[in-house]
Amino acid sequence: MLASSTITISRAFTLTFKFSLSIPSLLHSSTKTHMDSPPRSLLVSSASRSPPREVLVQDTGDGFITLQEWQGWGTVSPVPVMVSQIVHDLKSLEKNIDAQMSFAGNGGKLQGDFKVQEDKKHRATYEALGDSEKKLQFFASRQIACRLLGSRGYLCQKCWLAMEDCMCSKVKPCSLWHGMRFWVYMHPKDFLRQNNTGKLLWQLFGVQAATLCLFGIAEDEEIMWNAFKCAGKNKVWCLYPNKNAVTESVQEAFGHGSPVDIDSTPVMTAGDKTLNFVLIDGTWSNSAAMFNRLKEQAKSVWGEEKFPCISLTMGASAMHKLRPQPSWDRTCTAAAAIGLLSELQLLPEFGLHGFDEQADAVEDALVVLLEALTSRRLRMGRSVTRKVRHNSDIC
Repeated sequence: MLASSTITISRAFTLTFKFSLSIPSLLHSSTKTHMDSPPRSLLVSSASRSPPREVLVQDTGDGFITLQEWQGWGTVSPVPVMVSQIVHDLKSLEKNIDAQMSFAGNGGKLQGDFKVQEDKKHRATYEALGDSEKKLQFFASRQIACRLLGSRGYLCQKCWLAMEDCMCSKVKPCSLWHGMRFWVYMHPKDFLRQNNTGKLLWQLFGVQAATLCLFGIAEDEEIMWNAFKCAGKNKVWCLYPNKNAVTESVQEAFGHGSPVDIDSTPVMTAGDKTLNFVLIDGTWSNSAAMFNRLKEQAKSVWGEEKFPCISLTMGASAMHKLRPQPSWDRTCTAAAAIGLLSELQLLPEFGLHGFDEQADAVEDALVVLLEALTSRRLRMGRSVTRKVRHNSDIC
């Protein structure tokens, strides 16, 4: 997802990575037409996807998502109001039309008669909304509500893998340097995806050091921006260099002579000096809309649209084997974190913060995830490699 800088790295990796951010998903740059595209088939026929499955959602009688369940998936926010409302509406519709809610394939995809009725209802609701912001929030909340309901009893809440493939026992938690914080800014269509790598960061470092923020979910975005306001603009960066964004290398941003005040202040204290890094967790096409949203909010908070960006130079991620990227300068979210930590370790100002050990921990977790996904494919008799989709047109 991200273009290369001129910085070189001497550290040898067991796996090599090249920076970008890209996780499978869908959403075009405009947030006004999410519901206008024709519905896709819910049948999972491609060999690159999980085999068809059907999950019947058992009626608990209340139609609510509890705080414990919501935060069990890795979130830190209260249960989003709109997500709760949509879950309630889905359960009410189930009773009203006497058709049981069921899901098939990946991503909480509704199917059957219930899907037909719900599709008409949610499209009518979407079209009736007055502005693009409300439409985005509705789109994001519905995506998440369906994923929550469709994943109950199927996915492990910690690692987002099917229960039989749970990798939690193999992931070793690690402490991130208290002076920095990752924000995994995730597209709703990547929420609860089994091959998502952003989830590894809070599995390793904890939700206060690596925090999930869901794109279009007001409660999540408010928490993230409150932290940015406390830290100040000069303590916030996005790992998203491209043709249309002014970027700095790690050396330029944090090396000798940089304006950044490196301090050992504990995380999230008054007068916060924590270094905040936003990792955009979505497809390359979706990332444009996500980055634009960051810029719009930056203009509202700081008076200018510019959002500081960092570029990295890394090798190609091992996840390319299972998830080829549009070009070799784009990689997964976990690999991006590894790249940042590794480059910071090379700077004398950061040499004592253990970034090499933290990068190794993420790398090890990424290997565990790759092995879990590979084992699942082999068990199902499917190929463990996928057709390379990269091209030379780097955007």
